[in-house]
Amino acid sequence: MSVAPLQRTASSSHRGSIEVATLVALYAVYELVRGQGHATVATARAHTDWVVHLERRFHIFGERAVQHAADAVPAAPTVLGIAYIALHFVGTTAFLVWLYRRHPERFALVRNTLIAATGIALSLYVLFPVAPPRLAALGFVDTVSHSAKVNLSSDLLGSLYNPFAAVPSLHFGYALLVGVTLATVAQRPLVRVLGALYPAVMLFVIVATGNHFFFDAAGGGLAIGAGYVIAKWVAGAKREPRTRLAAGSAAVTC
Repeated sequence: MSVAPLQRTASSSHRGSIEVATLVALYAVYELVRGQGHATVATARAHTDWVVHLERRFHIFGERAVQHAADAVPAAPTVLGIAYIALHFVGTTAFLVWLYRRHPERFALVRNTLIAATGIALSLYVLFPVAPPRLAALGFVDTVSHSAKVNLSSDLLGSLYNPFAAVPSLHFGYALLVGVTLATVAQRPLVRVLGALYPAVMLFVIVATGNHFFFDAAGGGLAIGAGYVIAKWVAGAKREPRTRLAAGSAAVTC
């Protein structure tokens, strides 16, 4: 069975309603699959200990200092807790809508990058469950639950997501893709600057709220990088037959 029709579909933009329905369906599948993890707390914390050991070896274990500094600023924990939830969902959605309307020629590549990176992340969540700092018994505060009043460990939310899906951090991975895209395609200088700063802001948010280590963010960046390579391959696979056809036509006419 030829995969050419699938490649053509994947490497093109479609009507807004179709794109929205596709992304919503894919996100539902993502949450369903992510929630199927059955790792024990002991296993997840053992992997967290490995992450912490690695960061200490390279002298980058500074997440507790970042959180303590943020907690010392009045109202900062509440703002950061809300930002952790809002930026990931609202920010990414708003970006995709903007990209689809202003730069539709870039949309398919970004969409496919997100899909591929998310698939990679899901595989790693199953193979390498890691407890986030707030659940690792290392002295971190659950900022989102305590300050933003959204209990991430409640029975309701716990049934919708895998609490040990920390590596890679798609919060940072998505933010990196959003930021790089804005910085490279936006026409307004202010938007480009905001795009360049966005990944750093998200890194601070996920660390200061006790949801991710620096290692997790690095993993998110690598997942997005791999997703981009896959998306470029899909786009190239669509163009290759046309290139060969054009070359063949030129050879005939010479």
